[in-house]
Amino acid sequence: MAAGAGSLVAAVLANSGRLDKEDLGTRIGRLSRRVEELKGEVCTMITKKYSEFLPGMQSAEELVARVDGLCRSIDLLRAGVENEVQRDLNVAVAEFSELKQQLEQDTLVLSILKKLQEFDTALKEYNTALLEKRYIEAAQQLEKARSSLKMLESRKGFELKILKALSTELTVQTQNMLYHLGEEWQKLAVWKLPPSKETIGPESVIHSELHLCTLPSKEEEIAGPPVASVLQAFAVLGELRTKLKTFGKLLLKYILKPLISYPFLQPFIEEQSDVVILKFRSEKPDLDHSSPAEVFDKIKFILEVLHKYLLSKLSLPFGLSLNKKECRVTLAELLGDMIWEELSDCLIQNCLVNSIPSNSSKLEQYIEVIKSTEEFEKALKKMKFLKGDATDLLKYARNVNSHFANKKCQDVIVAARNLMTSEIHDTVKITPDSCVTLPKLPDPGSGDHVKMQKTSKHLPNKMVHLENDSKLSKYTFSLPTCRISASVEKLMELAYQTLLETTASTDQCCIQLFYSVRNIFQLFYDVVPTYHKENLQKLPQLAAIHHNNCMYIAHHLLTMGHQFQYRLTNILCDGAATFVDLVPGFRRLGMECFLAQMRVQKGEILERLSSARNFSNMDDEENYSAANKAIRQDISAEDADRLYSLCRIMVEEGPQVFTPLPEEEENKKYQEEVPVYVQKWMTFKELMIILQANLQEIVDQWADGKGPLAAEFSPAEVKSLIRALFQNTDRRAAALAKIK
Repeated sequence: MAAGAGSLVAAVLANSGRLDKEDLGTRIGRLSRRVEELKGEVCTMITKKYSEFLPGMQSAEELVARVDGLCRSIDLLRAGVENEVQRDLNVAVAEFSELKQQLEQDTLVLSILKKLQEFDTALKEYNTALLEKRYIEAAQQLEKARSSLKMLESRKGFELKILKALSTELTVQTQNMLYHLGEEWQKLAVWKLPPSKETIGPESVIHSELHLCTLPSKEEEIAGPPVASVLQAFAVLGELRTKLKTFGKLLLKYILKPLISYPFLQPFIEEQSDVVILKFRSEKPDLDHSSPAEVFDKIKFILEVLHKYLLSKLSLPFGLSLNKKECRVTLAELLGDMIWEELSDCLIQNCLVNSIPSNSSKLEQYIEVIKSTEEFEKALKKMKFLKGDATDLLKYARNVNSHFANKKCQDVIVAARNLMTSEIHDTVKITPDSCVTLPKLPDPGSGDHVKMQKTSKHLPNKMVHLENDSKLSKYTFSLPTCRISASVEKLMELAYQTLLETTASTDQCCIQLFYSVRNIFQLFYDVVPTYHKENLQKLPQLAAIHHNNCMYIAHHLLTMGHQFQYRLTNILCDGAATFVDLVPGFRRLGMECFLAQMRVQKGEILERLSSARNFSNMDDEENYSAANKAIRQDISAEDADRLYSLCRIMVEEGPQVFTPLPEEEENKKYQEEVPVYVQKWMTFKELMIILQANLQEIVDQWADGKGPLAAEFSPAEVKSLIRALFQNTDRRAAALAKIK
């Protein structure tokens, strides 16, 4: 074939270097027919193999040889045509353009046939390598076949029917390859997890296990490290990240996150002949939350086991094709990139957040947490799980002052709101001598008092004494004696203690804490009137207590800023550390509520006095009775029922307070003896009877001064109750006459 092609080219290029157009056309035509014949034979062979699945090894090899011979002939002929056209371009362009176009068409067809040949060869070598478990070579041959197929599919005008069959075959072989690699991977790392139906919790996660293969088989020892071969093949096929991502999710869900969330979990390994098993055991923790150092040690232990038995079996970093450049990374680095962000967030939210101190005096101790975080990241970088500079985890730990301020402010606001939503009626007595337990503040070293002392040293001895002999009482600027809610007293103590924290904090923390105290009072202004709205409108006593609460707070706000102004940061010392602007609002808040209740009470009194006949002619018995009834504000039947319900609750649940002994049965004796310890208990029970009794029953209970009612109430008290509960009728008058 080659000798014939050489004589053909020699004859074409003869006769003084000029091409014979007719001879050349004849030969190109003959060459084109041979190309078409060969094209048909190649397509037939490919179709039989990949579509009809018929064997044809010998014919395929003959076709390969014929394709190679034709390629060489076309190359020589094209070179001769191009050289001759260049020497005599002006004459030959028009004559030979058609011949050259035909030649290029034949060249394109031959290139397609060559790619079909490469595809077939790649699949043959892939099958051989896969049988011998040379996974890397098998994966590379699959990629070569895929590259050839992509080129064939990109050739417009040459959409061969066989391409669909080739694409199907490539897909089948790729999935077959992934199946074999998956089988190998399952031998290296085996998960034993709780049933998927169970909720992931401490009781179920403790049964999670990870089995890591430690000894390869003899065949694998000869072929090379199985981990390197399997994972390199995954990488070539572009499936490594998907495989590691699945592994990383399981690692986070069943091992790493539980170790962070549950302090009682302790990891350990159980070594067997050919496998290492990573397990959990339960240990009683000392605290509700593990310290960061303990959590970091557990995480490092897990990653060290993975690094030793799974990730470090690659002696060298393996290459991954990325944008036609080789990016050399280790397996640990790949896994670290996939899990670190989620792991870091979990460590921050479930570990470092709990370690933030709640008191500024403990901030210095937090340096140990920062050091342990630095050592943790250093260990991870050594194992290649991390790369680069400090991560979000370390940045969070180092920014402890800001986190302390945020946590402290949040705790203060939560505590304040709990106090604001507690009951108002639980009160304490405030006198001019009583005050909030103020923190002992350090001497500021400056101030008006110091300046006055220094100035007085330079005053002349014979100076006129202008001081007034009459002095103000020490209680002049004190809050009058009253009762306030116990919760408000605690609220003021919380405010003072928080301000004390600011004196020992950094500038930024000081500012945050100071404005948190201001937020406490602004929150009170918004929350209390809304949360207790119904009670403040219906219960006069609570309205009065709320008025006292607001005045008490306003009284302290007048001087609170002044007490701390020289101990705060310089930014706040220039007049910003004040609460005086809140005083008018609190006074107005208390007065508006109190006046609203006063108006309600005034309306009710006027309504009741409307039947008093203007208190005229009080000598008239009927007028006197009407006025007396209006002033006394009789108890309605509805109110009597409410009072009875409240009393019944006290009678039923009150004895349960008497539980001196641990056994409930033994306490019944003491609960039955309540009247012995509570002097007014029987009086209370008789009052309940009166609230539900009719006039005759009350008279019977009195029994001419000898009944149980007479033992607890005086005649005047019983008559007052009868007048309050019953309308003025003849029957009531008769009953009153019997109470004496």
